[in-house]
Amino acid sequence: MTTTTLAALVPLLPFLGAAAGLALGRTAPGFVRPLAVLPTLAAAVLAVLVAARQGGGAVIEASTQLTPTGSVPITLGLHVDGFAALVAVLVGAVATCVQVYSTGYLRDDPRYPSYAALVSLFTAAMLLVVYTGDLMVLLVGWEVMGICSYFLVGHYWETPEARAASLKAFLVTKAGDVPFLFGLFALAADAGTFRIDGVLAAVADGRLDHPTPVALLLLAGVAGKSAQFPLHTWLPDAMAGPTPVSALIHAATMVAAGIYFVARLLPVFAASAAAMTVLAVMAAVTMAGSALAALAQDDIKRVLAYSTIGQLGYMAGALAVGDRSAAVFHLLSHAAFKALLFLAAGAVIHAAGTNSLTAMARMGGLARRIPDAYWTMTVALLALAAIPPFAGFFSKEAVLVAAERTALDGADAPAAAGWTVLVAGLLTALLTAAYALRLWLRAFRGHGPAAPDHGRQPIAMTAVLWVLAIPSLGFGLTTAYVDDWFDRDGLGPTLVTAVLGTGLAVAGGAVTYAVWRTLAARAVPPAPAPHVAHPDADAGHVEAEALRLPHPAEDPADPGRALLGPLHRPAAAGFHLDALYDRVLVRPVLGAASLVRFLDREVVDTYVRGAGATAKGLGRLVRRAQTGNVQTYLGALLAGSVVLAIAAVALANAFAGA
Repeated sequence: MTTTTLAALVPLLPFLGAAAGLALGRTAPGFVRPLAVLPTLAAAVLAVLVAARQGGGAVIEASTQLTPTGSVPITLGLHVDGFAALVAVLVGAVATCVQVYSTGYLRDDPRYPSYAALVSLFTAAMLLVVYTGDLMVLLVGWEVMGICSYFLVGHYWETPEARAASLKAFLVTKAGDVPFLFGLFALAADAGTFRIDGVLAAVADGRLDHPTPVALLLLAGVAGKSAQFPLHTWLPDAMAGPTPVSALIHAATMVAAGIYFVARLLPVFAASAAAMTVLAVMAAVTMAGSALAALAQDDIKRVLAYSTIGQLGYMAGALAVGDRSAAVFHLLSHAAFKALLFLAAGAVIHAAGTNSLTAMARMGGLARRIPDAYWTMTVALLALAAIPPFAGFFSKEAVLVAAERTALDGADAPAAAGWTVLVAGLLTALLTAAYALRLWLRAFRGHGPAAPDHGRQPIAMTAVLWVLAIPSLGFGLTTAYVDDWFDRDGLGPTLVTAVLGTGLAVAGGAVTYAVWRTLAARAVPPAPAPHVAHPDADAGHVEAEALRLPHPAEDPADPGRALLGPLHRPAAAGFHLDALYDRVLVRPVLGAASLVRFLDREVVDTYVRGAGATAKGLGRLVRRAQTGNVQTYLGALLAGSVVLAIAAVALANAFAGA
């Protein structure tokens, strides 16, 4: 079988699995789990074979024109370079882990068949984005992911949090997709083609007439999809969905699509210094702001959501300094430990019966109760904090090295962009270690009474955790073996960035631990553990129940509150961006809708009702004349004849006198 055929099967298999799962979900429920896992697993294996055959060498290309569309044709084509090969392996592997994990996590969920089918469709859409060689086909996968995210985030639709989060995710990402669509059309108009290789050739030949507006329009869509400031607000709220969905969105699909898109078309953005500067500022604000917000969150999944936003900021920062190799390297590394963090968080939520870190801090024995989640989450948090030799250290340092080079020589991007990314990246390294250690301490080092024991986690859940722990620990050490798939050699750290980045991370962790010890010594004995779901409930039901539980009172031993000081309250509220959008956008739109409704009901409907009333009144008059009495009709006929005769005589005299 040719490599092109294998590549075509990679997105096709999960799509067929989704269709079959939806068709057989009610009639043959026994096939739902195999149809969820096996097609995705097969796609992951085929993606590995495609990557092995591609080998980081020549690009694999194939295309066929879908239909004549005039001057700019649309083609169904493949474009598999080193980046696409590696990202496809990532998507297939994480999606397989999520599907396997979900068989245990949602084992008793009656909506599991539709959930599994949507996850498969989500995976197929992302693989289409990765492998396609045409921008319009990429747009199809881009939009299908948005639709799938709406349904998956709203999986627990009976809770108002899930309903609001799914609608918000859909609307905010669509706010970026509208200018993104215009940017694609403008780019194709300039380049004369939707083919990605044709667009890149046009940029290389200097045939792109309007690089700045095109790049800025495209960046709006990227900001929405990849949760970059100021369109990042949907991602923390999307945590109302099931934890496996969070792992999939944060690690391998949706948010990764925007970063991958910029990496694929980086020459288009690099053609505009203004666009690169905007991207650098956007990345810097995203990194630092999300890290501060993560340090103030009480919900374990919201902490991880803001950490995802910050790590995406690192990737966008690498792209802003013209180094897509560092960006994709961090994308791959981040996917492993972030998927592990979310899936381990699901196990923690199941064991604790709550998603509140404050409630977990008042429990004891969680580390002993769930040792698999404890050890694997510890590995993932060390990778997130970029502590050597874990995966996050190597990929984060690659970003800092790229920013350092640009700041000093400004060869690939404006030097100001390099300094902006470098300073923000170092500050974020400090804050990331602080909130990672804070999460670990509050989740696993509580001193209160133990929560009720729910028993061992399903093997499908714990096995996936250990599988993902392997790349979280050792992926950074494999850079020497994957250099062929990247644009340049030497993705590792330099001495300066390693010392600065690791030193700041260690300092952030040390200060956080010292503050926690001091506050814990002063704190009063904790209250009893909160209510938890029934021990026989599966993890998905526990999480749905946790959404309804009120959060306990503030934790006096929370180091985040002490570290942030007066910034804690605005950081916990996401710096009130949602409130700002509500005042500036939501309320005016609702006000305009109310005005339109008033005009429709009180003005337009008044004329409609008046016309109807007039016709009804005339009908009543005519009806009164219809008495059914022949004498009355003859009298009216005679009277009418007399009137007509008199009128005729009068008119005749008038004309004769004239």
